[in-house]
Amino acid sequence: MTSSPTTHAPTAAPAASAPAATPVALRRYAFAVAVCTGILIFAGGLVTSTGSGLSVPDWPLSYGKIMPPMVGNVRFEHGHRMIATTVGALTLILAIWLAKREPRAWVRRLGWAALAAVVLQGLLGGLTVKMMLPAPVSVAHGTLGQIFFCLVTAIALFTSASWFRPVTRRDEAAAGPSLRTLVLCTAGAVLVQLILGATMRHREAGLAIPDFPLAFGKIIPPLGNGNVAIHFAHRAWAAVVATLALITVGHVLRHHGPVREIVRPARLLAILVLLQLALGATTIWTHKAAVPTTFHVLNGALVLVTSLVLTLRVYRCVAAHSRAAAFGPLPAPRAVS
Repeated sequence: MTSSPTTHAPTAAPAASAPAATPVALRRYAFAVAVCTGILIFAGGLVTSTGSGLSVPDWPLSYGKIMPPMVGNVRFEHGHRMIATTVGALTLILAIWLAKREPRAWVRRLGWAALAAVVLQGLLGGLTVKMMLPAPVSVAHGTLGQIFFCLVTAIALFTSASWFRPVTRRDEAAAGPSLRTLVLCTAGAVLVQLILGATMRHREAGLAIPDFPLAFGKIIPPLGNGNVAIHFAHRAWAAVVATLALITVGHVLRHHGPVREIVRPARLLAILVLLQLALGATTIWTHKAAVPTTFHVLNGALVLVTSLVLTLRVYRCVAAHSRAAAFGPLPAPRAVS
C-alpha cells in the first residue's frame, strides 16, 4: 500500500510578544542621572570660562586633600571634580540596576557603555591636569563628555514610558526617507560643531575674532592664523547647523504636525538653536564673560541631545513600521514593578 505524500503547512511567522516595560523607579533614576550629567557639563564649562583648569594642580587629590579650602577658582575646579565623582557613582548604580532589572539586553549593554565612558572621562580629566592642560587631551575630554551625555540621555529615553507607547500608522508614516536623512545629518552636524567649539575653547581662541557678526570687519577674515581659522570654522559651521536644524524642524511641522513625539523635540530643537546663536554672539560681545560663555557650553550640549532624541524617535517609527509589516503590531507592554 502506498502512502499519500505528507502535506506540510507553511510555517507561521513568530507571534510578537509584548515587551516588558522598565520598572518605574529605574525610569526616574535614569532621567535623574541624565539631569545630573547636564549639571556636570555646566560645571565643566564654568571651569574653562573662569580659567580655573589648573587652580588645583594635583590629581586625584586636591592640594593633597579630599576637600581643600574652597576659595577663589578652587571652588570651580574642585566643585567640578566633586560633581564628576557623584555622576560617576550614580552611573555605576545605574549600570548595576539596569543589569538586574532592565529586561532588554541591549539597554543593559548601554548602561555598561555609559559606565565605561564616565570612567574614561575621569581618567582624561586627571590626565588633563597632570599634563598641564594640553589642547588635544582637553578636547578629547570635552568631546567624551558630550558622548557620555548622549549615552545617559538615550538610556533615559529608552526606559521612559513614552518609548513603550504603541506606534500608530500616522507615526510610521512620519518616518519617511527625507526626514530620516535630515535628522541624521542635523545630529551629526551638531556633534561636529561641539568638537570645533571644544577645540576653539581649549586653544583659547574664543576671542581670536573679536567682533560679530562680521569678522575683523569682513565676511571672511584672513585665515593665516590657526586660531582665527578655527574660530571662523566654528562660526561658519554654526550657520550650517542652524540651517539644517531649521529645515528639519520646518519639515516636521509642515508634514508631521499631529505626531506629538516627533514635533515636541523638533520645536525644542528650534528654540535651543536660536538661543545658542544668541549666546554665541553674547559671548563675543561681552568678551567671554563667564555666565553667557558657560551657558553657551551647556546649551550646545542640550542641542546635541535634543537632536539625538529627535533622531531616535524617528527611527523608532521606522523600526515599528518594519516590525508591523512582518509580524503585526506589538501588544501593549507588560508592567514590571
